[in-house]
Amino acid sequence: MSYLQAIVIGLLQGVTELFPVSSLGHSVLIPELLGWTGLVKSQSAAESPYLAFVVGLHVATAIALVIYFRQDWNRIIRGLLRSARTRSIETADERLGWLLVVGTIPVGITGLALEHTLRTIFAKPLAAAIFLMVNGLILLTGERVRRASKHRVSSPEGAAPASADRRLATLEFKEAGVIGLAQTLALFAGISRSGVTMVAGLIRGLDHEDAARFSFLLATPIILAAGVYKLPDLFGPLGNGIRGQVLVGSVVSGLAAYVSVRFLLRYFETRTLTPFAIYSLVFGAAMTVRFGLF
Repeated sequence: MSYLQAIVIGLLQGVTELFPVSSLGHSVLIPELLGWTGLVKSQSAAESPYLAFVVGLHVATAIALVIYFRQDWNRIIRGLLRSARTRSIETADERLGWLLVVGTIPVGITGLALEHTLRTIFAKPLAAAIFLMVNGLILLTGERVRRASKHRVSSPEGAAPASADRRLATLEFKEAGVIGLAQTLALFAGISRSGVTMVAGLIRGLDHEDAARFSFLLATPIILAAGVYKLPDLFGPLGNGIRGQVLVGSVVSGLAAYVSVRFLLRYFETRTLTPFAIYSLVFGAAMTVRFGLF
């Protein structure tokens, strides 16, 4: 792996991990388009230096999220410790902490059981392109359900629709579990972790900003744990000859992730998932034709 490849893939990871367009799908499709076929084949291998490299990028992305949400995590962790000590849930921070714990459990169990199998089977260009189109359909469906639910909430006189938005603190634990379970779809290359969790949040009545915030907070421990779990690979034979590239790629990935989360939280204050859905459908269709015919 060259340093140029490390920079390109690091930038790709930092952006697409948080934008609802699938980092795993793009880490398969873009290198293949650039002619880096060896890297793409390594993505679906049981073990490879490329996978060790990707581990470093994931850890960097998670660190960027922790830094950005450091004040939130400080309150959440203190709330969890306080709640565990008092055996009660009394504040919004305590409740959010336990919602994140509940939401993390489904994907944690599923990831340990199926990540290796699904990656080796589906982390290939044609499959990634098809699932990217599925991702677009999921995002469009989420927006359609969201609009329909808002239109059903009207004032008695039939005037302007009232707000159907909920705040994070009103989520029930079973709803957090459902949102967390949606993350498991991201084990398929082409399905976005942030996208499916946002859609699950929107369907439960959250606005776009809160759905995005919960999605990013929920993703942080999962991405970090997945990276730390496989981090020893970098210090073994798989890391030989690429540790410098891992360092450079991780710095780029972390910076890109920080800028991305900052942009997206502002973007979702007033905008929707629709542009990302259209992108996923168009790019996925183009890649399906490209890798299905050639």
